[in-house]
Amino acid sequence: MSEHDMDFVVNAFSSEMSAFSRSIEPEWIHQALAACQKASIRRRRLPAEQAVWLILMMGLLRDLSIKDVCHHLDLVLQPDDAYRSLAPSVLTAARRRLGEAPLRYLFHACNEAWIPAALGNDTFHGLHILSVDGTLFRTPDSPENATAFGFIEPSTGAFPQLRMVGLMATHSHMLLDAAFGGVAEGELTLAHRLISSAPDHTLTLFDRCYFSAAFFLEWQQAGTATHWLTPVKSKLRYEVIERYSDYDMLIEMPVSPQARKAAPHLPAVWRARMVSYISGGGKGKITGFLTSMTDPVAWPLEDLLRIYWTRWEVELGYGELKRRQLKGEVTLRSRFPEGVKQELWGVLLSYNLLRKEMTDIAAEAGVAPTRISFLAALNILVSQVRVCGKGATGNIPKHLKAMRENVKAFVLPEKRKHRRYDRAVLYIPPKYPFSYKLRELK
Repeated sequence: MSEHDMDFVVNAFSSEMSAFSRSIEPEWIHQALAACQKASIRRRRLPAEQAVWLILMMGLLRDLSIKDVCHHLDLVLQPDDAYRSLAPSVLTAARRRLGEAPLRYLFHACNEAWIPAALGNDTFHGLHILSVDGTLFRTPDSPENATAFGFIEPSTGAFPQLRMVGLMATHSHMLLDAAFGGVAEGELTLAHRLISSAPDHTLTLFDRCYFSAAFFLEWQQAGTATHWLTPVKSKLRYEVIERYSDYDMLIEMPVSPQARKAAPHLPAVWRARMVSYISGGGKGKITGFLTSMTDPVAWPLEDLLRIYWTRWEVELGYGELKRRQLKGEVTLRSRFPEGVKQELWGVLLSYNLLRKEMTDIAAEAGVAPTRISFLAALNILVSQVRVCGKGATGNIPKHLKAMRENVKAFVLPEKRKHRRYDRAVLYIPPKYPFSYKLRELK
């Protein structure tokens, strides 16, 4: 197939996908395939460009099989006008030829264009707020996946699992980057891969499992004003250097010998600001957080306490991705490891595309993107994809136009700023009595 024919195929299909073609330039797909040396040379029924679209649609049309997604969107090139059945092995072979790299490249290429919308104009003293957290996805129980990803509980685990750590913009819930691997890789290990993705002039919120002098010092030095904030760990060793108030101080902490042995360039001690507060509505324990924002004048204590609670936004984003977009089906479809990673990049790219649409809607409504209903926007986008796949060439469906004209119907109420009480694990009574209670009854 000539390059001219390839251009015609990609442009013709992308014109069908009006929401996608507004945000994903067909040239970006060409660049991704060329950079990864995956462009189709031979004439195939499912060229590489079409395989990319297939993977993107797999992240949205969760109620259709991969084969049905392919046929629904007319991705297969037919030598004549007659319909021909497509063997599943053709799809598997096409995805294996494509690999993971082009989807990863396309994800980052799109984000370069979408980051301004993702970060928005709202800042915290000139800093955009980001958040990092991990999550798990299941994979089909194939020998390849079991070897590549492993099990959380080898003795009882039914499915191999993939661990992902994402860097999310709390303003829009858009994922700026992600790193994933097997369950043997810890969240801190995966988070190290995200350091270079932190934009300048940002504050990134971390959970306490990421506490590491080497990690935070490297994050802080990755760019201009790349700050961090994390909850205080129990039994923290520190010395007070300067006390700003009873609950606000500059502290100095030792760097462990193990960390200095692994990274000899690390200093013997490092400094951070520690803020304390009482959890549980004034009756709980004293806890707090550490941050690299050590200047109490530039970043007042009251403002830090308000911004701290936005660290839950990343969990809300993951919840919408898993429960809404994936319809609670967190088991991915691919039976080979590179296909699992390829599929997950496609899921994340489709998720970000939806977030990009939501930021556009929010701009028209004059509200924050997180106040646009994710479920309503998802249903409209999926409906558009289904209609476009049935021949609505180049037209934006009327329901999408109505969505933008009646955007107020999609605006949610403002959320609570923070929780009054700490999160707690729900206690579920056991089905059977404990053995010691049985002994007491006897």
